[in-house]
Amino acid sequence: MPVAAYALTVALSLPTELAIGVVLVGAAPGGTASNVMTYLGKGDVALSVAITTVTTLAAPIVMPAWVVFLAGEQLNVTFAQMFSSIVQVVFLPVVAGFALRYVLDRKAPDVAEAGLDVFPAVSVVAIVAIVAAVVGLSKATILTAGAAVAVAVVAHNAIGLGTGYGVGRLTGMSEDRTRTCAFEVGLQNSGLAVALATSFFSPVAALPPALFSVWHNVTGPALASYFSRNEPAASGGSVAPVSGDD
Repeated sequence: MPVAAYALTVALSLPTELAIGVVLVGAAPGGTASNVMTYLGKGDVALSVAITTVTTLAAPIVMPAWVVFLAGEQLNVTFAQMFSSIVQVVFLPVVAGFALRYVLDRKAPDVAEAGLDVFPAVSVVAIVAIVAAVVGLSKATILTAGAAVAVAVVAHNAIGLGTGYGVGRLTGMSEDRTRTCAFEVGLQNSGLAVALATSFFSPVAALPPALFSVWHNVTGPALASYFSRNEPAASGGSVAPVSGDD
């Protein structure tokens, strides 16, 4: 996904700030929406949760490394600065979430159960507000380069979903795990990319990940709906989906 993102920015001759935004999306780990889509699409949810967890915990190292490698000459930010920011934005909240759920499950299971309904709604409202703010601050850019950014976002998402599924098939995975790979590769944590873009670059750089947030919440459910109508030939382990969104 990082390489595909970089290739698209070159092919579409995107301005520097927009190109950085696309690369940030490509370098981001999988989003938790992939877990829900995997569940709805009758994939292997246990595998999906494992992949999302591992890529998220690795993000403080992997994401800055990709961004510096692909766009280093255009950056005024260091690996260490991005590492620190990702730890604060992603790593610490994930660890805190695991700890909170562990305590609530044992001390207040009713509160833990209620949280499964409350926190996803809070997440959705936050994402909508962030996307609206980014789009509002980038009106001029949308008018001048909106088409190219839209093409990059749509193509990038399609490449992720297609190659994730295709590699699964080529390597002989079961159908449920192949579906999982499609969602894990195609649905990025664009919320993290938006946060880094606004922190270190500009609202313009945040535009591609903001649009990706909207678009992958169209393609993800559409693909999950298609998969749900076609039972996998061989199903792996499945657990209840992780609630939340990126």
